[in-house]
Amino acid sequence: MKKTIFLTLIFLAGLFNSCQEFDEDFLDAPAPSSGDESVIFSTPDLARGAVDGILERMGQTNSYRGRYIPFYGFNTDTEWNYSSDEVGSSQGELMIYDATPTNTQMNRDNNVWAMMYAGIERANLCIRGLRTYGNPEPGTALGQLLGEALTYRAIYYADLLKTWGDVPARFEPISAETLYLPKSSRDVIYKQIIADLGEAEELVAWPNDNATTTTVEKANKAFVKAFRARLALAASGFQQYPDGIRRSNDPDLSVQNMYTLAFNEATDVINSGKASLEPSFETLWRNYNEESVVAGGESLWEIPFAAGRGRVLFSFAVRHRGVDQHTGQARGGIAGPLPTVFYDFDEQDTRRDVTCVPYQWGNPTDGFAQQELVNLDTWYFGKYRYEWMNRYVTSTNDDGVNKIYMRYAEVLLIAAETANELQGPGAAAPYLKALRRRAFPSELHAEKVDAYVDALSSPADMLDAIINEHKYEFTGEMERKMNLIRWNLLGANLDEAKAKMFNLKNRIGEYADVPTTLYYKYQEDGETLDIYGLNRNETENPGPDYSAQDWTILEDDMINSIYKLGVNPDDRQFWPIWQVFLDASNGQLVNDYGY
Repeated sequence: MKKTIFLTLIFLAGLFNSCQEFDEDFLDAPAPSSGDESVIFSTPDLARGAVDGILERMGQTNSYRGRYIPFYGFNTDTEWNYSSDEVGSSQGELMIYDATPTNTQMNRDNNVWAMMYAGIERANLCIRGLRTYGNPEPGTALGQLLGEALTYRAIYYADLLKTWGDVPARFEPISAETLYLPKSSRDVIYKQIIADLGEAEELVAWPNDNATTTTVEKANKAFVKAFRARLALAASGFQQYPDGIRRSNDPDLSVQNMYTLAFNEATDVINSGKASLEPSFETLWRNYNEESVVAGGESLWEIPFAAGRGRVLFSFAVRHRGVDQHTGQARGGIAGPLPTVFYDFDEQDTRRDVTCVPYQWGNPTDGFAQQELVNLDTWYFGKYRYEWMNRYVTSTNDDGVNKIYMRYAEVLLIAAETANELQGPGAAAPYLKALRRRAFPSELHAEKVDAYVDALSSPADMLDAIINEHKYEFTGEMERKMNLIRWNLLGANLDEAKAKMFNLKNRIGEYADVPTTLYYKYQEDGETLDIYGLNRNETENPGPDYSAQDWTILEDDMINSIYKLGVNPDDRQFWPIWQVFLDASNGQLVNDYGY
């Protein structure tokens, strides 16, 4: 089977690549491979190789692997990238809302924009081939494959839309007539991919209902429905258009229509019993780092990276300063949670210590490293840890760990938000309670879950609670930015984040009781820190066995680097289209938003 798929991919590499060449004579010529396409797309084993090839573009060096996942989604009111305060940094300008079309990290013809459209072209070829030569019905192998192809195309478009706003719409393989296209209205694209996912959900199986959907590396019905719900909220949400920040004017994308669709899709997933919360937040992330890809749990779909590709831990794991007992790859830690996030958590919330880590692994001695405190301004995402992996990473640049694209916790929050909008806080309460029950020990449920949620008596109060819950649940997953945009909170919350960090620095306001000194010692294993002073009001010296460290370093320049001074983030919700693509567009592509 693997040999068959491999040979199919070799053939399709030529087919896919030939269709991306900018040669109008070729595009007008008859496709020399039409007979081969008829065999491939009518044969499930061969078609599988073609559909899997749609996602191959994500693993390219300057694609999702090395540019999009590490850089998109920063900075927010919960997350920042540590390149932000580097003056003149080409990486930093991507995060501080000051990107330019000639950014040297991105202005390349093999960059993620190109790879997204290459993936879309592969999807278009597969969709055409399966419709033309297969019989892709629900419950069949070819039906599953068509559903996957439609879903993967929608993923590429969803990421294009949240990153660039209006972009060219290509829903058929490239021809001479469509070689150069202007940007299309994002409303048109949203409606198309939402409709496509409506078709896809009828074609793909629920998790574990066939051999394909036993893994979260393949699209399944729970993911497709959840993803469709996410897109419905995005399509009806606030966002920057060339004429200002607003919701869509298209009546098909009204809040009423889209929230109803999203509520129905989210509750279908919830009621199906085919996906569920992992009972322990820590276990969820331990399983993730152990690379469990079994479907039917909390992870709904993951970008599948081979062992030698992907930079999720390389980028975001708790920092390792050298090759040590846990990793042969001395990396991680290019970004982290804002220092206020740890102190915004309820101290009893079990998500806090998984999400926010105040230490790194120091320079090793004879291959053995210890945890060591950093500074108040430098925290790491504890969701990503080499020390929780089952294998020892030795690659120089890649860790091979998948990126979770969507998980069941988001489905609960979508259900809560849409129920609140359509029916009121009472209807939203069960979904918010379900998520908070996982976050707090059972003996605290009466107070932290039931009493807390039942006190949310108005739709506005419930929405504020959902927005806060999103912060506690998803910090470090780079989902916050797109949600702040659709809630029309990007600029306001970034300003608030700055103000809160100054309050933390000066120990005033809501942070007046945060200690200024931490105390630490090592546990019996010789590598794990025992820390006292992280919690509010922990100010007394715990004893002579502990060493002390100052916990006040938070410089003004670092705080202000959350976005560039003089820039309004709401005027820079999107990245510009890079100059190399403008130059190659035959005058069809232009930048909006003052770029």
